[in-house]
Amino acid sequence: MKNLKAALWVETLKARRSKIFLGSAAGLSLAPIMGGLFMIILKDPEAARSMGLISLKAQLTVGTAEWASMFDMLSQAVAIGGMVVFSMIAAWSFGREFSDQTAKTFLAVPTSRSTIVAAKLVVLSVWSFGLTILVLGLGLLVGFLVDIPGWSVSLLQASIVNIIGASILTILLLPFVALMAGLGRGYLLPMGWTFLMLIFAQVFAVIGWGEIFPWSIPALFSGAAGLRSDMLGPHSYVIISVSSLIGLVLTFRWWNHADHAK
Repeated sequence: MKNLKAALWVETLKARRSKIFLGSAAGLSLAPIMGGLFMIILKDPEAARSMGLISLKAQLTVGTAEWASMFDMLSQAVAIGGMVVFSMIAAWSFGREFSDQTAKTFLAVPTSRSTIVAAKLVVLSVWSFGLTILVLGLGLLVGFLVDIPGWSVSLLQASIVNIIGASILTILLLPFVALMAGLGRGYLLPMGWTFLMLIFAQVFAVIGWGEIFPWSIPALFSGAAGLRSDMLGPHSYVIISVSSLIGLVLTFRWWNHADHAK
């Protein structure tokens, strides 16, 4: 336990001092800010069109200026944008050990490799969840400042479930990114893996198999494609949980047995 606390402190310090800490926050913060901009435009579409800010086609695509539309954008930002940003953080956390040539120190430090990997995953999960809370809080602030109509407590509660749930399901899949960072000994393979999974997630969702493909499940949970009850079943949560467990086992196994001296 003492070694885990020390490893958590080290990984937290690395994250806090890195540029990606503020970069990831700024990246996801664009979602509620852009959502607020869309709400402002849609509140007065005639004035927006006269200024060339939006076309009629774009107006019909985005929707109407109301809280339901705002929450939908936040949910999709966390489910889809979060998968990219969270994966970037995971790729940085594990891949930097090779780019900075510090992976070989895993062989020398008294802290076990499993403890170091566990600390990285804990910090990664807390970091990613914190970004989700940031997006939700900023979205609420922007929405109230813009004075969007259609607010209700029941809508807020349902939207919080969508956003937080999509975030947790996305975090469950991050061990695979950590595994790819190890296999590729850097950043490229984990990010390539992430974008490949995003493509597959879209394909499986379109052909109606999204409920059984782990990387499609977070977006479907968020309500991006319709009612969650129509998109997912109990088996979907079993599949993503088992997938997460497999990812964890493979990640710990690789980082424990790989030759980091190479």
